Amino acid sequence: MKTLTTTDALAQFCTEAREHPYVTIDTEFLRERTYYSKLCLVQLAMPGETDDNAVLVDPLADGMSLEPLYELFRDTSVVKVFHAARQDLEIFFVEAGVFPEPLFDTQVAAMVCGFGEQVGYETLVRRIAKGSVDKSSRFTDWSRRPLSDAQKTYALADVTHLRKIYEFLAAQLVKSERTHWVQEEIGILTNPDTYIIQPENAWKRVKTRTTSPKFLAIVRELAKFREAYAQERNVPRNRVFKDDALVELASTKPRNIGDLGKSRLLLREARKGDIADGILRAIAAGVNCPADDMPRVPRKDDKLQVNPALADLLRVLLKAKTETSGVAPKLIASASDLDALASGQRDVAALSGWRREVFGDDALRLCDGEIALAAKGAQVVAIKL
Repeated sequence: MKTLTTTDALAQFCTEAREHPYVTIDTEFLRERTYYSKLCLVQLAMPGETDDNAVLVDPLADGMSLEPLYELFRDTSVVKVFHAARQDLEIFFVEAGVFPEPLFDTQVAAMVCGFGEQVGYETLVRRIAKGSVDKSSRFTDWSRRPLSDAQKTYALADVTHLRKIYEFLAAQLVKSERTHWVQEEIGILTNPDTYIIQPENAWKRVKTRTTSPKFLAIVRELAKFREAYAQERNVPRNRVFKDDALVELASTKPRNIGDLGKSRLLLREARKGDIADGILRAIAAGVNCPADDMPRVPRKDDKLQVNPALADLLRVLLKAKTETSGVAPKLIASASDLDALASGQRDVAALSGWRREVFGDDALRLCDGEIALAAKGAQVVAIKL
């Protein structure tokens, strides 16, 4: 197993990789103690039947620059193959502002090819590559050096089996004429907005039972401060203060350091210094928020007026379409998509791109009374009215 520890060695590998149609890529990282993932290892493999064309890249080695890898990412003549690429792409986007182009995600491709929703790498290794993956090193500390032989073997397997998986799935997509389906999904993965968390929107992830606009204004300001603080200092947001403490603070509305000391849930480190000052400023901003700027959640009577019978018919149609297409139902349309359609809304993901081709057009016809559903043997079919 070859481990590259110098920029020159990485550049030589990347130069060789440009002579091939694709390269498989994976990463190992840590995120428990930081806001952003800490890249600890990069695995690369060129086409081939052995491990000779596969390497480990140590980004923690002294003087190592990943710029040769980023140059390979920008080379559009070489397909960059990942499995479940989202976290890997976030690392490279945060580190260098670059996305691999063109990109192929075998998890997305496998879903389109009928392997189910969010299919795991081990499943594809077993079913396509007819191999197995030793999982014993999955949860090790990848930042520690030296890496053990077991760690290296585990890491390398993430890109060597991936070659056969990619070749098989790419061929299946061409055969089924579904390559453009995957490309649409890749467009989401390579959109910077997928990875940029705006502090002002962080409150939407906080679960609360209270929907009072004034209360939510304080929640919004506290979540905004916490997210910005965590990003700036690269620490996990829960190390600043946890959600339950945030909700408590929004309820009790402490005005000074003394009041903060009475919190049951606030970490000791957050009761003083910059965090304490930020908390008090955020609460004051939320308390003094103008009424027209307060966040609001839909009231019960504002919710979708769903036609329950039509929603049930749409679910039957979706099941029929998934059986004929072999694509996981949740990849085509979510439950909220179906309810939105049954309430008359048309701005839903199921009505765009390849989803419309597979399901959306007939869903609209069903909603408009242009088709009916009938049982034909073991299948459900659409009948034009």
